[in-house]
Amino acid sequence: MKSNPNFATPLSLPRLKRQNTLLLIVDVQERLMPAIHNAASVEKNCALLARAALQLGIPVLITEQNPARLGSTLPALMKIPPENQPIPKMRFSACVPSTLDAIKATGRDTILICGVESHVCVLQTALDLRQAEYSVFAARDAIASRTIENAQIGWERMMRAGVLPTSTESAIFEWLEEAATPDFKALLPFLK
Repeated sequence: MKSNPNFATPLSLPRLKRQNTLLLIVDVQERLMPAIHNAASVEKNCALLARAALQLGIPVLITEQNPARLGSTLPALMKIPPENQPIPKMRFSACVPSTLDAIKATGRDTILICGVESHVCVLQTALDLRQAEYSVFAARDAIASRTIENAQIGWERMMRAGVLPTSTESAIFEWLEEAATPDFKALLPFLK
């Protein structure tokens, strides 16, 4: 069977493992979120991913697009984890030198991406990460745009580029791997 050049080759073992994953939260900012479709759900799911990552020792990076105009990262995300300072950027892609340096410093080769907007900053970041040969997962319920149509376009482009779809709960349970652990017990109240 001839391969289809419109689709990326699937990863050999497409799994989220806490030992090799980094969570990248893209541009969940005060002045941008009121215009985002389903913003409350996206904020909640990004915060839940950050909480789980903190519990499981998974590095979290946060970016801010033009913070002077779009404001700061939402307070709910700045509480979890408190030690991260957002990386400011003017490029739409979050793959600016400071972000790429921070990713490389972790030694992680798998990126779970969430944030806004699906068809702009999240898409361009995902494409750049794939081009840099990272395994990239996208939490569908933690990514949005101002319109449903633009969100869908971004989503389709990411999938065709080899970004693997997941959801907030699916990613967290994949990181956890099993129920009989202190980490599961700590996160369970947030998963109900």
